[in-house]
This record gives sequence, structure tokens and C-alpha cells, in this order.
Amino acid sequence: MARNGSDDATRPGTTPVEAVEGLLAYAQSRWGGGGIKRAYKAVALSRAMAERDPGTYGVLLARCLRTTATLLLRRGQATEALPMAQEAVALTRATGGAPLAVSLYCLVEALEAVNRFSEAAAFSAEADRLDPG
Repeated sequence: MARNGSDDATRPGTTPVEAVEGLLAYAQSRWGGGGIKRAYKAVALSRAMAERDPGTYGVLLARCLRTTATLLLRRGQATEALPMAQEAVALTRATGGAPLAVSLYCLVEALEAVNRFSEAAAFSAEADRLDPG
């Protein structure tokens, strides 16, 4: 699916996953409130899919949460970002690997932004043990 704008996510024939992917791509290309709005919409769509089939869509929801948390952190909204990063970690604990490592690094960034440095250090150490790079 070519991502030319936020309306591509709602075009006929778009699968739910393509819609979420389009919203995330658009959100990441925007610094203003429009990007955050699309990221929240991606979270809502992926959350509905994950409720129906957590094994298939849980990692997608985690990615949406991480993206939204990152956008919020860029805007200085760490207290709003922190619960999203925490949920992303909870969702990826079962799968482990790279999705968990990326989620942990996102959580570290959010914790540092709210001055919870000792917790951030513990999660950073956990992520470092998972990340082979």
C-alpha cells in the first residue's frame, strides 16, 4: 500500500493491518498534533484486533503503543508516554526477543524523562541482555 496521506488508511480495500501501518507511517512523519491523533487511532484499531486475536496482533499493538509513546516523549509529554511504554513491555514479555528489547528501550526513555533513573537503569540492563547488537 502506497502511503501518501492519512486518508490512505481508510480507503476501500485496505486491510485492518494496512490501515494501522498507514496511520503509524503518517504519525511518524508529522511532528504536530495530527501525528499524535493518528497514532492514537492506530492504537485503538490495533487494540480492537488484539482483543479478538492477541497472539496475532499483540505485537502490532505493542508497536503502536511504542510509536505513540515516542511521539509523546518528543513533545515533552512523558507522563502520558510512560503507561504506553509499560503496556508495550507487558505485551511483548511473552514473545521476548527483539520486540521486548525495543519495548524495554522505549520504557527506559520514558522512565528517564520522568526522572525515575534507577528503574530505567534496571530495564536498560534487561534490554541489553536481550539485544545481541
